[in-house]
Amino acid sequence: MSRAREAVGAARRLVVKVGSSSLTTAAGGLDPARLDALVDAVASRRLSGTQVVLVSSGAIAAGLAPLGLRRRPRDLATQQAAASVGQQQLVARYAGSFARHRLTLGQVLLTSDDVVRRSHYRNAQRTFDKLLTLGVVPVVNENDTVATAEIKFGDNDRLAALVAHVVRADALVLLSDVDALYSAPPRDPDAVAVGEVAGPEDLAGVGIDASSSDVGTGGMTSKVTAALTATNAGIPVLLAGAEQAAAALAAGQGPAVGTAFAAAGRRTGTRLLWLRYAAQPHGALELDGGAVAAVAGRRKSLLPAGISGIRGDFESGDVVDLTDPDGTVIGRGFVSYDATELPGIIGHRLGDLPANRRRPVVHADDVVLISRTSQPITQGAR
Repeated sequence: MSRAREAVGAARRLVVKVGSSSLTTAAGGLDPARLDALVDAVASRRLSGTQVVLVSSGAIAAGLAPLGLRRRPRDLATQQAAASVGQQQLVARYAGSFARHRLTLGQVLLTSDDVVRRSHYRNAQRTFDKLLTLGVVPVVNENDTVATAEIKFGDNDRLAALVAHVVRADALVLLSDVDALYSAPPRDPDAVAVGEVAGPEDLAGVGIDASSSDVGTGGMTSKVTAALTATNAGIPVLLAGAEQAAAALAAGQGPAVGTAFAAAGRRTGTRLLWLRYAAQPHGALELDGGAVAAVAGRRKSLLPAGISGIRGDFESGDVVDLTDPDGTVIGRGFVSYDATELPGIIGHRLGDLPANRRRPVVHADDVVLISRTSQPITQGAR
């Protein structure tokens, strides 16, 4: 058994994510049998002593049938209406199902803002810690009723990866309607299941298909992106089919299922993970060749002399991208100047500047590097 699978089996705090298509019927309503089977698997792991956080899609999908909608709506207002109707059904059904195992459910509604804003991040972390200490099973969903960009561009795979870091999980399990990552789209007769992914290099040549579900938003690209987000933060991941939930969550006692993604090195600090995956850049700084070598190669601070251009309207303390002369993003960091202050100092040495301007534009401690091998796969159409 691989280390990644052993880590999932031995995890004392586990995040489990399930998608809409794994909980609903073809008509869009909740499927009680499928939901109960998932809850049985989660409850078994919880009662074995593992703290479990369940990230569940399905609110919008659950609201389709009650509203007489045949498929997921495209306009935001109807999506929000479906979420409003479906969220209560989803949580009520979960609460009743977990009650069969005498487990208490706690609902946590999040948007990306709750992991982008650092104060919100800390508040969410404290709430999760208390719920888990009290023996509650937190069920997390995006707050689709009021979310805007989260519905249009976000997905719960990414949310699950970030939640795994918020709660300091030992492992993440992603459950979907596909039982593993394949070397090509599963409909291809030559497709072969990929059992282990040691790093991004193992994904070279893997054909990743977009979702064809009428009720979900995240395809396989989304799941691989989420897996790399988690593993780059030191959290191992198991990707498996929802119908394999019992085996996937069996604490290493069941058959080896799905695709296991190994953690990449040490666990990333909260601040740098937030900077890499959750922060929204307010602009960009273009570095010359020497600055690229200093910042990316020698992990030095970015000084005014190494900047050849600026983009965006940002203030001191905002997050900005750092690009090479070709425009490729090589890093991200907290800038120490307003955008309006930089035109007068870029290209100058610190010693030539007034005393109150003799500081790095971005300090080395405030930079996270983003390379082609460590950066998550960019999502395609969903």
